[in-house]
Amino acid sequence: MSAPAPVRADPRATLRDGLPDRYLTPDDIAEMFEVPIETVYQWRKKRTGPPGFRIGKHLRYDPSDVRAYVSERKSADQAAA
Repeated sequence: MSAPAPVRADPRATLRDGLPDRYLTPDDIAEMFEVPIETVYQWRKKRTGPPGFRIGKHLRYDPSDVRAYVSERKSADQAAA
């Protein structure tokens, strides 16, 4: 018998639970919001999505910034309703 494949934690859980011990990647953001990776890069280009930052050539997202972005969007949607 082979060992079961390791289970990767659902990135959306980082918004519900405590902060993860790492910065999030664009792939994590795409998976979290269930959007194509191209959308994440367009958000970055248009400055409309969660704020990211570069570490060398790599784009990363601070989970606390992503959480703040989600709270902002929820508040804006509730105010518009």
